[in-house]
Amino acid sequence: MVVVGGTSGIGLAVAKAFRDESAQVIIASRSASKLAEAKQLLGSNTEAYELDFRSEETAGEGAMGLFKDLPVSNAKQAFDSKFWGQYVTVRAALPYLNDESSITLTSGVYGVRPPQGASTLASINSAIDGLVRGLAVDLAPIRVNVVSPGIVDTPVYSGMSEEERDVMFSVIAQQLPVGRIAQPDDIAQSYVYLAKNGFTTGSAVLIDGGAHLV
Repeated sequence: MVVVGGTSGIGLAVAKAFRDESAQVIIASRSASKLAEAKQLLGSNTEAYELDFRSEETAGEGAMGLFKDLPVSNAKQAFDSKFWGQYVTVRAALPYLNDESSITLTSGVYGVRPPQGASTLASINSAIDGLVRGLAVDLAPIRVNVVSPGIVDTPVYSGMSEEERDVMFSVIAQQLPVGRIAQPDDIAQSYVYLAKNGFTTGSAVLIDGGAHLV
C-alpha cells in the first residue's frame, strides 16, 4: 500500500491504519525529515521515499477568497497542487498497477457544500470527484474511488495560533450534527474500506460530520 503524503495528518493516519491491517506500507513525501519522523512512528517495516508532489496542505493556501477578489494565479496554483498533483500521481503509478489494484483519491466537502469564499476549492474538489468517476471507467477493472472529508484537525491549520484554531473548531463543531471536529483517525478507516471492498468503484465517501446537512 502506497500512501502519498503519508507523513502527517490524514495521510499518516491512513498509513497507520493500513499498518494495523498488516499491509506492507510505503509512504512518500517531499520532506526527508518528515519521512524520517513518520517512519519512526510507523515502524521499521515501513518504506519511505522522497517524492516531489504538491500536498493537500499546500492546495489550501491562498485558495480561499471571494471569486471577484481571489487572484487567478492563486486559483491556478491551488489546482496545480490538489487536482493536478493527484492526476499526475495516478499517471505515474499506472505502470506498477494490475487488475486487482485500487486507487483512492482525496477531495473534500466543499465540492458538495461550499461556504462563502470557497468557490476555488469547491471547483477543485468537484473536479476530483468527476475525475474519479471517469477513471473508474477508463482504468477498469482497477478500482478508483475518492474520500471527501470535512474539517479535520490536521497540521494544515498549524499556521494559526492555538487560540484561533480552538475558537474556529469550537464554532464549527457547534454547527455539526456530530458536535465535534474530525480527527485524522476518523477519516483513515474509509481508505481501508475502499481498498478492501472489491465491489466498490467510482464512489465518493463523504465523511463530514453532517456538514452537508447544515
